[in-house]
Formats: sequence, structure tokens, C-alpha cells
Amino acid sequence: MSATPLRFEQDIAELERQIERLQVLAQQQGLDVAAELSVLERKLDDLKRETYRRLSAVERVALARHPKRPYTLDYIALAFSDFVELHGDRAYRDDEAIVGGWARLDGRTLMVIGHQKGRDMKENLRRNFGMPHPEGYRKALRLMQLAEKFRHPIVTLIDTPGAYPGIGAEERGQAEAIARNLREMARLRTPIVAAVIGEGGSGGALALGVADRILMLENAIYSVISPEGCAAILWKTPAARDQAAEALKLTATDLAGLGIVDEVIAEPTGGAHAEPEDAARRLREALLRHLDELSTLDPAELRQRRWAKYEGMGAYRVAGRGSR
Repeated sequence: MSATPLRFEQDIAELERQIERLQVLAQQQGLDVAAELSVLERKLDDLKRETYRRLSAVERVALARHPKRPYTLDYIALAFSDFVELHGDRAYRDDEAIVGGWARLDGRTLMVIGHQKGRDMKENLRRNFGMPHPEGYRKALRLMQLAEKFRHPIVTLIDTPGAYPGIGAEERGQAEAIARNLREMARLRTPIVAAVIGEGGSGGALALGVADRILMLENAIYSVISPEGCAAILWKTPAARDQAAEALKLTATDLAGLGIVDEVIAEPTGGAHAEPEDAARRLREALLRHLDELSTLDPAELRQRRWAKYEGMGAYRVAGRGSR
């Protein structure tokens, strides 16, 4: 448990403190407390399972933003090998809010690209809190096109509050950079698997998310707007954040039910931050399974299925006709 547990983790944290105090007391006084510890540990396991099974949408938002949650570089270190980071968009600068490069996954060479947040204030300033500028998206597209050139698959790891909305970013073509990524990713003639590992915020996430398969970790979120932004617009008060989180249908389970997400990857009890190695193992296994399936398709069929996937999402109405 982290030093500052989330609101719904308070009972878990208190039980963990009881177990720790009992262990210290037993060590200091030479007592045999194995039976008592066994009871408390079983109670702790049951409490964890029940707590994380019944999380509300806004509680999953808190887990998706947990400061100890593994980020892209953590998953690259734990699930991939031989990572060689590539830098720059060849036009302006290197945006460190997006990282990417060649890597191997179980011996398979691929391009891995993802959003990267910081662990402390200094790193967050350097990585702009995981909010890319347009040069970040142009770097990502350059790496994707490089992967296509050498006929290697692409894995994207999505974890951003959204694209950076600053004046400089807008002046350098933020909207155009995102739109170009959407168009070009739809055209790429190589397999693409996207995994939402934390926050999937609006177009800033979607610019890495046009893929043949979309995966989500169990406690990740994916939405057109944050619950806070939605509450401010629709309810005119931040107090409506919980209501907004439910209405947005932003959890992995919601999105799988709507046909947006192809697979929900179960996290270790307590969230990915509780057992990063186990979370990385689960992500790795899912990526390999989907890449194996996609590798059997020729480029033309791959693109056709990708287009059909997105054309089939949602419903729309044509004047004078019914919904489709």
C-alpha cells in the first residue's frame, strides 16, 4: 500500500498496519502469532478482492492516475527487451512526452511507442505531465512509418490526460498533427496493437490509438474528456465528477461492452502499481497473442479489417433514413 492510500483503500491500509504491528510485536517479544497472522492475512486478501471488484467509475479514474502506476518505460523495461530509443520529429525538437523505439517482444522485433509521464516534479516538467506537443505526435508517426518500411508490427501504449493545449502547441499545428496520425495509422500496412495502460484522454490518446486491436488494462480509462471537464461543462460544478465519470462510460468494462475495446487485461489485486512485474507479464501475454493472430493477415486484408472495425463503431443517422 502506498504512503497515502486512496479513499477506498483506507480499510485495507488499516488492516495492513495491524498486521505490521503484530509482526513487530512478535519479533520484539518472541511470541508465536502465526495463527493470528493467518486469520488477518486471509481477511486482508478477502477485503482486497471485494474492494477492487466493486470499484465505481470515479474510483477507477483514481487508480488510472495513481502516481505509482507503471508507465510506458516501466512496461518496456519489464515486458520487452533490447529497447533502442529513437528521438525527434526531424522538424522541430524531441518531445519527451512520447517515447518510442525498436524493441523485441519474445524475440519478435517491433516498434513500441507510448506516452510517458514523470515520477517527480522535475521529470514531469521535462515530460510535460505526459501531454504531447505536435512534435511528439510527428515523432510517433515517423517511427510508425519506419516500422512499416521494414515490415515490423507496432505496439502503442496509451497513458495521457490529453494533448497539450498551449498556445505554442496550437501555433505549431496540434490539431493537424493529431488528425494526420489518425489518417496515416488507418493506412499503415503493418499490424498495430494499442494498449491503454493508464489514462486515455481525448484526441491526445486517439492519436496513438487507431489500431487493429485495442486492449485496456482493467483499471485504465479511455474517454473523450476527463470527468472533471465533463462536470464543469454539463453540471457547472466539480462536485458532479462522480456522476460525470459514470455517464462517460470510460472504464474498460464499459468500453468492451460497447465494442470499442477488444480485450480487458485483468490487473493484479490492488492494481498494476501493487505488482508491476505481474501486470507487465499479463500485458506481454496479451500483446503476443494478438500479434500472433494479426501476423497471419496480408497487408490488404489487415487494412480492410481495420477500416471495417472503425466504420462499425457507434451509430449515426442519415436524413430521411434510420439509424445505422
